[in-house]
Amino acid sequence: MNTLDKNAQKLSTLEKVGFGTGDMALNVVISSMMLLITFFYTDIYGLRTEHLALLFVVVKVVGAVADLAMGQVTDRFSSRFGRYRPWLLWLCLPYGVSVFFVFTTPGWGYDAKLVWAYSTYILMTLMTAGVGIPYISLISGLTSDPQERLSANGYRLFFAKVGAFMVTIIVPKLADLWGAGDRAHGYQAAMALMAVMGVGLFLFCVFTTRERVIHVVERQPLMEQFKLLMRNDQWLILCGVCLTGTVGYVVRGSVAIYYAMYYLGGDTDTVAAFLSTGVAAAILSMVASTWITKSWCKVKLFRYTQLGVALISVLMYVAIEPGDVLPAFILYFLLSFVVDLHAPVFWSAIAETIDYGQVKTGKRVSGFAFGGISVCQKAGMAVAGGMVGLLLTYFQYLPNQAQSPLALSGIALMLTVIPGFFHFLMGVLMFKYRITDSYYDEVKTDLRSAGFVTT
Repeated sequence: MNTLDKNAQKLSTLEKVGFGTGDMALNVVISSMMLLITFFYTDIYGLRTEHLALLFVVVKVVGAVADLAMGQVTDRFSSRFGRYRPWLLWLCLPYGVSVFFVFTTPGWGYDAKLVWAYSTYILMTLMTAGVGIPYISLISGLTSDPQERLSANGYRLFFAKVGAFMVTIIVPKLADLWGAGDRAHGYQAAMALMAVMGVGLFLFCVFTTRERVIHVVERQPLMEQFKLLMRNDQWLILCGVCLTGTVGYVVRGSVAIYYAMYYLGGDTDTVAAFLSTGVAAAILSMVASTWITKSWCKVKLFRYTQLGVALISVLMYVAIEPGDVLPAFILYFLLSFVVDLHAPVFWSAIAETIDYGQVKTGKRVSGFAFGGISVCQKAGMAVAGGMVGLLLTYFQYLPNQAQSPLALSGIALMLTVIPGFFHFLMGVLMFKYRITDSYYDEVKTDLRSAGFVTT
């Protein structure tokens, strides 16, 4: 067995930036799905809310299967360029095309448009799995140093939020500018630009990173991999954390446009500013998280920030009345800052739980583990998407008109208390998680002793 010394595990700034731009490319879809797609489908594309709920559930089920399949493919693949980067190179262009199709509104009857929405959303989901699973797995091949992984994930999530910032501020503005009164055409053109940007960023990620850690992965039947993962208690905790956190994120993100437009009574500029405020807070949060975890336990940071999100959410619901623009912006900034302090910790922790499981069981389950986390993310999105559609229907939301007091109250709840409850569950679950940096050092020593890591 050969192992890299600590200096060889260091990543250059360029490599961290390159790794980060991959998530910026991926966030062309993720941010659009969290912040724009619900509003796009109801107010621009013209789908009914009850059909929207079913669409989100079906698509995420398909996505979950695709994630698991892609995890198996990456486990069985290797090349001199690495296990994960080639997939980004091969699939980035189909990924970009699929994004363009989703935001294309054909001038057809309602049933035909519904079929188009299902078909294009499913296609984009498959392409996102094709690039997304290799990308989130890539960090395990770049370095085995936990601090370098945490730092790289800090860069990753910083660029992810920059991508989200561009989607939230550029897309609505360009949609108005290029649409010239036709918002459907405007969104198509604006998202075409985002798709081209995503393809270019994936290419930059491929050519600026290097897979230097090679894990020995035995081929195992799916059922055996599943049984091994069920014995990995720390991975199971992250699954629960991912599921509950994603529900909170997506419910809040999906309704943010409605909140700014209807609850605060804002115009297009107000909507763009409100969404951008949340993204800007998240960008600052990435920087702060990396700095805080240098001197404070990353697991404690994870736990207490999510409990704090629940408290801030309740405060925002109680304190903000319709039309209270300035205090709403302030509390939304605070909420968005605190909620994302945990993010670099979470994405670093996945690779650590895989190593933990290998030490515990003697066998490594990598692709299925990363795919399983992505399945939990998709499951959270499916639950949240279904909830958003059903809640909008329950609160009697009506597109493109003044909303009733019931609808306004529902929109406020969907931005604050409802997602806050899921973040509370997320924080509580993390009290069962125990892989700190010192604990992980022991795991790495055991991996080296057993000959599970080569270069």
